[in-house]
Amino acid sequence: MSGPRVAVVVPHYRDQRRLDLVLTGLALQTLHPAAFEVVVADDGSPRAPEPGVRPYPVRVVRQPDRGFRAAAARNLGAAATTAPLLCFLDGDTVPAPGYLERVLAAARGPRWLGVGRRRHADLSTTTPADLAGWFGGTGPAPVEFTEPAWLREAYDRTDDLRAAGDDAYRFVISAVLVVTRALFEEVGGFEEAFTAYGGEDWEFANRCWLAGADFLHVRDAVAWHDGPDFADRGSPDAQRRSRNTEGLALARFVTDPAARGTGVVRALPDVVVRLDDRGAEEAAVVHAVASLLTGTDAGVWLSGGAAAGPAGALSDDPRVHVGEPPPEVLRRCRFQVRVDRPVELSGATVRDLTDVAPVAGPDLAVHRTRDLARGTGLAAPLPAGVEVVPTGEVDLQRVWGRRQHERERERAGERGRQRSLRTPSSVSATPSASA
Repeated sequence: MSGPRVAVVVPHYRDQRRLDLVLTGLALQTLHPAAFEVVVADDGSPRAPEPGVRPYPVRVVRQPDRGFRAAAARNLGAAATTAPLLCFLDGDTVPAPGYLERVLAAARGPRWLGVGRRRHADLSTTTPADLAGWFGGTGPAPVEFTEPAWLREAYDRTDDLRAAGDDAYRFVISAVLVVTRALFEEVGGFEEAFTAYGGEDWEFANRCWLAGADFLHVRDAVAWHDGPDFADRGSPDAQRRSRNTEGLALARFVTDPAARGTGVVRALPDVVVRLDDRGAEEAAVVHAVASLLTGTDAGVWLSGGAAAGPAGALSDDPRVHVGEPPPEVLRRCRFQVRVDRPVELSGATVRDLTDVAPVAGPDLAVHRTRDLARGTGLAAPLPAGVEVVPTGEVDLQRVWGRRQHERERERAGERGRQRSLRTPSSVSATPSASA
C-alpha cells in the first residue's frame, strides 16, 4: 500500500472531550489503521487540540480564530493530505466501527459523493473507555434520540439518492460526508464565505451535483451525533432565526428557486444565456435580451457586447455581461442556453424551456448544466407552439408602443366589465314610461 486510501478530516473548536470520543471511535474501526489517516482541522481554539497516541497517523492543522469558519477548516484539513477519498466527520459525531470500511467499499468512480447515516444519542456522560463496550454490545448504550424523519423519507423516496433530482443537495450533511478528492478539487472545495452554522454542506453538494457527480446514501455507515437533531434543539424562534441566517447565505450561491425564492436579482443566476450578438444592430440585441430575460432568473453574456458597453443601451442592467461566463457562475447555474443570433421567444419563456430541457430549435438550445457535465441528454425539438423569431429588423418604438396600447385596451376592457357587474340591469333599475 503506497499510502492511506482514506483521509478523515475532523473540524474542531474548543471541545477536547468530544474530539477524544471521535478519535477513539476511529481507533475502533474495522478498516486497517494503515489504510486511513486523520487530520484534525482546528478553527482557532485558544488551546491546540491534543490528539494523543493513536494506532493510525494523525496530525493537527490550525487556522486563526476569525469567527465560525468550519468550511475553511475543512478545506485546510483536506489540503493537508493526498488520500484519494476524503471523509468529513464533525467533531461531535462518533463513527461506529464499520463506518470507514463501508464508505470505502461504496465509493465508485472519480465523481462520487456519499453521505453516511447520522444517528443521535446523548453522549454527554460517555467516555472513550465506554465506546468499545457500547459498540460491541457488552456495555451500556447511551440514550438514543429521534432520527430526523425528513432525511429518512428522502433517502427512501430517492433509492438512497440514486434516483434523486436537482434537490439532491438538500439531503447531504457535512457531518457524515464522503467525497473523492478528484471531485472535491474539481468543484473547488467548500465555499469559505459561509461564516455561520449551516449551509456550506448544501452549497458544496449542489456544485457536486451540477458537476455530474453520482450521489449515494450509505445507510449502513453509521455515525453517532452527540445530541438531538437541530429540529429538536432550542426554541422555535431561535430555530427560525438560524434557518433564516442559513437561507440568506445559501441564496447567494444556490440558484435553485427552493433555496432563494424569486424576484431578486442575484450575481449568480440560475440560467446562463450566451448570445452571439456580433454584427447585430443594438436595437435587435436589446429586444432579444428583454425576451430572454422575461420571467427568468438569468444572466446574459454577449459575444460582441456593444449593447452592454459603457455607452450601450444595456450598460445599466446588472444581468447583462460581455464575454464568457466566469467559472464560479458556470459551477452553480442549473441551465445553460446558447443563442446563435438575436431572437425573440414566442409561446414560451426561457424558464418554460428549462422545465423541458434539453431542447433545441433554430438559433437556440437549452441544456441542463448537469447533463453537459456528464455528456448526456440529446436535445429534443422545441415544444409545439414555441417559436424563435429573429429580431434583426425590429422597430423598437412601434413594438413598445403596440404592446403598451394592447395593455391599455386590456385594462379598459377589464374596467368596463367591472362596471357592468356593479350596475343593475336596465329592466330593474330604470322606471317604465307609464310609471
